[in-house]
Amino acid sequence: MPVPAGVILVAKPAGVTSHDVVARVRRALGRGVKVGHAGTLDPFATGLLLVLVGRATRAQRFITSLPKTYRTVARLGWRSDTGDRDGELVHTGRVPAELHLPTGEVHQRPPAYSAVRVGGERLYRKARRGEPVEGPERLVHVHRFEQVWRDGERVGLEIECSAGTYVRQLVAALGDAYCEELERTRVGPFSLTEADAERVVPLEAALTFLPELSLDVDDAERVRHGVALPATAEPAGEPAGASPRSTDARSHAGPMRMTHEGRLLAVYERSEERLRALVVFAG
Repeated sequence: MPVPAGVILVAKPAGVTSHDVVARVRRALGRGVKVGHAGTLDPFATGLLLVLVGRATRAQRFITSLPKTYRTVARLGWRSDTGDRDGELVHTGRVPAELHLPTGEVHQRPPAYSAVRVGGERLYRKARRGEPVEGPERLVHVHRFEQVWRDGERVGLEIECSAGTYVRQLVAALGDAYCEELERTRVGPFSLTEADAERVVPLEAALTFLPELSLDVDDAERVRHGVALPATAEPAGEPAGASPRSTDARSHAGPMRMTHEGRLLAVYERSEERLRALVVFAG
């Protein structure tokens, strides 16, 4: 029986890598099934990992770019060379009375112990050889950064941020601090509370955070072959519960689902005066 294309919401435990989770799903589904994920979680971190199955792997870029929500426990008065509990810890005893929790646009550099590639090699491999290198600076957006509780040198934080944000760096920037615990609770419209490793969310349902453009028979046939369309038709609107990233689609600048009679055919976006294919799912 063919495996449906879609997304599996997995509650990743601590001590395993995202690659381990993908490998486990691949073994369970059998040979020949494409499996990937939409956003790495560090081995020490827990929480929501989106595993993509079948044709859904071709939608990785849209799902990976969704905003994320995290809960973290920061330990103050300590430093870690990796920014988390698995690194070399140094006690400084410097614990600020109040924390400055920045929101808005934040400039970050990927930490030395990260999977970002520089010069064709992942940074953590360089760091393990004693050649720590910071990645290029990037601009991220912190939508919300709240202190939930505090007990001595430990503080509970909740963070909503754009894709590509390093929570370890946000915590380290508080002063002498590192991430003792990190849990991802949400990715766009997907919630950790809905995690079920036995259920595949169909691709059509998984991409409803993108605006929809419903096509007639003739345009649907063109889209099945990846043919560009005149940018005259209007999207059906932003669906309930859509990600904040989809708000720009009201001006039709971002990706949109192309459907016919409720069936997902492709994802297109506006390019000048045409709608052009990003990914075609239906032949």
